[in-house]
Amino acid sequence: MEERVGMQSVLLLNSSFEPLKVIPWQRAITLVFCGKVEIVEEYDHHIRSVSLAFKAPAVVRLLKFAKIGRKDPPLCRTNVLARDDFECQYCGVELTSKEATLDHVVPRSKGGKTTWQNLVVACGFCNRKKGGRTPSEARMPLRKAPVKPSWLPVLSVKFKGNVPVAWSTFLGFD
Repeated sequence: MEERVGMQSVLLLNSSFEPLKVIPWQRAITLVFCGKVEIVEEYDHHIRSVSLAFKAPAVVRLLKFAKIGRKDPPLCRTNVLARDDFECQYCGVELTSKEATLDHVVPRSKGGKTTWQNLVVACGFCNRKKGGRTPSEARMPLRKAPVKPSWLPVLSVKFKGNVPVAWSTFLGFD
């Protein structure tokens, strides 16, 4: 098939309309032709083959319910950035992924562990200023307490805040 839509991604919903994950448009088309999903929303672009032309799917829904066990989000740099909205938790400056550093609230040198509750996003300046001290010792209060999230806006990270409009209803962005 010829790709006219660029690298479009498709939101996959469970049969209950709960968002499951983002899949490539090619996978979505395969699932449509296998009769495993229905197209719920479409992009304005078309996908063409020699004998077919149809609108590119934006959101597809599984026809059979997929039981997905709930997992805690993994502790990784991307997820900490998402939890903290790409903002320094000391001064509030907005950061890019390359600019951001991760700071141990209680430094490892003082027994601090690498946990959700002890990691925050910090700009390089604040991270160096705080150094091996706690926020109270450095007189640098946190803007919000770090917590272990039950869900993360990973879609906004992947799409840098530009989540396709067709997905907004299903992700609660209305």
